[in-house]
Amino acid sequence: MRSVLVAPAAPPPHAAAQRNGAPVGVARRQLRSRVYLPAFSIAAVAAALVGIGWSHHWGGANFGAAMTSLHVVLAGPAALFIIGLILIAERVRPAQRRGLFARGYRHDLIFVACNAVLVVPLVTALALSFSAVARQSLPWIVLPKIGAVPRWCAMVVILVAMDGCNWFAHLSNHRVRVLWRFHELHHSQEDMNVLTVFRTHPLIHVSYLIALIPGIVLLANGSLPTALLITYGGIIAFAHSNTRLGFGPLDRIIVSPNFHRIHHKLDGPQDVNLGFVLTIWDQLFGTAVFPTDETIRTDTGLLGRPLIVEQSSARPHHFSVFVAQLLGPFRPLREHTGTASHRCAAQSLERVEHLCWPGERTAHGVDLPQHLETFVDA
Repeated sequence: MRSVLVAPAAPPPHAAAQRNGAPVGVARRQLRSRVYLPAFSIAAVAAALVGIGWSHHWGGANFGAAMTSLHVVLAGPAALFIIGLILIAERVRPAQRRGLFARGYRHDLIFVACNAVLVVPLVTALALSFSAVARQSLPWIVLPKIGAVPRWCAMVVILVAMDGCNWFAHLSNHRVRVLWRFHELHHSQEDMNVLTVFRTHPLIHVSYLIALIPGIVLLANGSLPTALLITYGGIIAFAHSNTRLGFGPLDRIIVSPNFHRIHHKLDGPQDVNLGFVLTIWDQLFGTAVFPTDETIRTDTGLLGRPLIVEQSSARPHHFSVFVAQLLGPFRPLREHTGTASHRCAAQSLERVEHLCWPGERTAHGVDLPQHLETFVDA
């Protein structure tokens, strides 16, 4: 009886790959299914800047004094007075009629508290660190004192250039996907009001650090006084208010609530009307859409609600929604289908009919957009 020795068959190539590379690939896919990894790069930049500023003693600046100044700009007596006047205007000339304590209003109050407790110290640390790094790494960008340039002229140049940098950063927040993940929280508000200006993710302020560059360049020639910064912030807050107001002939220069509401429009392109205070940047780069009677009362928010909002359920669940919104940028991206779901269409119809003025609500008289999906350029 003869015995035959049979050599063991060689494992197929894909089996070896499963033993070697597959676990790594599977782990990577599982990680991507749970978190959006690019968002951590923004957090890393913020942490690195704060670390550098801390280790270098904020470039010699007084951190406490700088934080107090920012508190005065955002919530000092003058700022609160301006916000109070705007709140009155919202009751007298509302773009959309809603209750005094609408869900969106209550939810934005949480962001106001978040700004006071978390955002102000963070922005102070980021601003001082960025300025110190810029001055030390690129000392040549700081212009010497120019005697022929009066102080008021330097302030005007800083203000206009700063607004232009804010416009560019805002555009980037709409065109760069990782930045949009942080910025979409601001656009999620369906009850626009003056406090919506505070409805921002803390880490989005990393993208707006470039607005500090004009002040760094002209540091020796002048700086923006607190009163001017409060006025600048007041105009931005007014632009977010629930008012059907404009600036008359100045509408072609200064951003009004009627102008900015188009930027938050529910069913239209949101990379338009990106200006903070001046409309000139949108006019220069072809992103200006001036208001009409139809846009003044338009609905706002994110179509399909890709981010959880306080209006998503029968009860607002403010604090759990707030936590989910802060974690939102780090969650995996939602897949977008080529056609709109019936759920989104019904949701949009329900919201539009709910927000109509009394006497204007009809069962079938609301026009819905053809494409009910949100898309952001990569």
